[in-house]
Amino acid sequence: MVLEIETSAMQLRLAGDLTEIDLAALQGLWSEAQYLRLTAHTLRLIEFTDGVLEVLPMPTRKHQAISRWLLFALVAMIHPAGGDVFYAPLRLRVGPGKYREPDLLALLDRRDPRNGDAFWLGADLVVEIVSPDNPLRDTQVKRVDYAEAGIAEYWIVNPLEDSITVLQLAGTAYREHGVFGRGEEATSALLPGFAVPVAAVLDAE
Repeated sequence: MVLEIETSAMQLRLAGDLTEIDLAALQGLWSEAQYLRLTAHTLRLIEFTDGVLEVLPMPTRKHQAISRWLLFALVAMIHPAGGDVFYAPLRLRVGPGKYREPDLLALLDRRDPRNGDAFWLGADLVVEIVSPDNPLRDTQVKRVDYAEAGIAEYWIVNPLEDSITVLQLAGTAYREHGVFGRGEEATSALLPGFAVPVAAVLDAE
């Protein structure tokens, strides 16, 4: 069975494509090492949980415009203070056998040992832009994952509901710092003084 998985993974890597049929045949059997090898050779965003691969949808132009707007704003705030901000694709290990691909991820200190090359071992802040294919993935599932990973702040940018939700870690779960809509500024609990106009983020071009 291991040889079968290795052969299939190699075929998928060489083909540069992952179909639903390919994934269904191997779901639950992938190892963490196989996931890391596979994602080193594909341009697709792939997340991994307990042997299961999830191929994420290709970002739209609108998605990328929102991501870029927030990237520039976070870089301007965090870089001068010695931190680091990156953007997908960059794997984030949120627990044993579990990897996510946040749209944006930040560390307040770029020398933080979690700042790895192949993947990050943690983050202080992550941002997800809700995708219409599966909103619950960003609003509920990843909320649990990022809390379990000890990530201090989680921003959920939701173009479907014209809102930005900022979650602050309190113990082992998140509490809402705020749910901000058009006409308001979304603020950070982690970054004093950091605020962005919700409308400007959602209308980014």
